[in-house]
Amino acid sequence: MAVHITSAKAFACSLANAKKSFYRAFNAVFGKVAGVASEQVTVELLKVKCLPVLLYGLEACPISNKQFNLLDFVLKGCFRKIFRTRSAEVVQNCILVFNCISMQECVAKCKCKFLANYIKSDNILCYVCQNIAAHEYVRQMVTISFSSLYRSK
Repeated sequence: MAVHITSAKAFACSLANAKKSFYRAFNAVFGKVAGVASEQVTVELLKVKCLPVLLYGLEACPISNKQFNLLDFVLKGCFRKIFRTRSAEVVQNCILVFNCISMQECVAKCKCKFLANYIKSDNILCYVCQNIAAHEYVRQMVTISFSSLYRSK
């Protein structure tokens, strides 16, 4: 697991290797439990064992809306495979029933935790960038608040 930085005008990260590692982890888990375990167990294994592989290091990277859509597509693809369906509506309902939050909200929560620890750090370099980190922390908290309001409706 690693964060892959891309060549660009601004700091950016590639999700290609994270996506490959995630699919490898998911297929390994799914191959072992498919047909034996219930869908609920499979989804819990997905959330606990596979999603951390996909989300590793993303709290330190800027993620574009296009990349968030890619992450959501990856998650929905796994739900399609678990529930053997192609229906977008069924997949969305399953995601809600199994309480899977959107990738944007998930990354925002990870970023908040990372930034809170960053702001508390006694490191001199962290101290220099504390104002930027605090501003980003507030921005992520707003993202989480709006996401949870949207899900509750």
